[in-house]
Amino acid sequence: MLRKLGFLTIGRFDEADPRRGHESTLEIIELGERLGFDSAWLRHRHLQFGISSPIAVLAAASQRTSRIELGTAVIPLGWENPLRLAEDLATVDVLSGGRLNPGVSVGPPMNFERIKDAIYPDTAAVEDFSYARVERLLAGVRGEPVTDLRGTVGFEEFSDRVQPYSPGLADRMWYGGGSLRSARWAGEHGMNLLTSSVVKAEDAQDFAQIQLSHIRAFRAAHPDGARARVSQGLVVIPTDSATAAQRARYQAYARSRTARTRTPQGPARMMFAPDLVGSSAEIAERLAAHVAFREVDEVAFALPFTFEHDDYVQMLTDMAHHLGPALGWRPAA
Repeated sequence: MLRKLGFLTIGRFDEADPRRGHESTLEIIELGERLGFDSAWLRHRHLQFGISSPIAVLAAASQRTSRIELGTAVIPLGWENPLRLAEDLATVDVLSGGRLNPGVSVGPPMNFERIKDAIYPDTAAVEDFSYARVERLLAGVRGEPVTDLRGTVGFEEFSDRVQPYSPGLADRMWYGGGSLRSARWAGEHGMNLLTSSVVKAEDAQDFAQIQLSHIRAFRAAHPDGARARVSQGLVVIPTDSATAAQRARYQAYARSRTARTRTPQGPARMMFAPDLVGSSAEIAERLAAHVAFREVDEVAFALPFTFEHDDYVQMLTDMAHHLGPALGWRPAA
């Protein structure tokens, strides 16, 4: 039975009018709260026409909502200074009343060879993009000492840990993992696991079976075992109240992406899940047959990235009114 229903959006905008796109994202989050969703998540995009600063947008969302949890899925830490990011996360968590769910991942930034001089002009060759970057972030969020500077220096008062410190934030840290290694690492380090519509084909080529193996490896390594939190993020497009034109566009979108779901893609052998398009009853039936979905009780369904505000309103409304209840979910009060 589905306990927590969330959604994920990229927050697209027109380069000539970026405020409109950001405002649309904030309105969608507000709608999600009214519809009873448990969480809203933002995806990270750098040097593209999608949200580049989800923490700033979620700070705004925290002041326009009161209940819905706010997450990132995910912040690529290769672009970040972990200590500074810990400060931002803690600040937004305090402002939101303890509703922030930061999701992160590691590895070199996308297109690193072409952008490294812009972000690390002096240190690109020695930057550490390993899990150690997450450990530095976790230390800051958990309130561990990050320096030996503490006390009064002149007229200034200094802390040896990140400020503000937000108790409980460390328990809401998520790792976006797509491989067995990353799933195990997240479990060993007591994080929660975000598993999306993309996984690495290591021992199999069936998406659901691969994802299931990641979830089980994560929980086997986690101190909380079977109770460790996992959220699944498939692309889901219910069509219950969609117009005929909307249905046609949604189906064409899914068809254009189907070929990549049949075999592993690229040197990293990435497997993509098929987009789920149809009535809520049809989608619920497909999810019931999905072995990885049966292992979780919370989701952050991903909204497709190329549609309009009214389309997202229709999708979210159908998720809340039809799909969620078909999966056993009840809207939050």
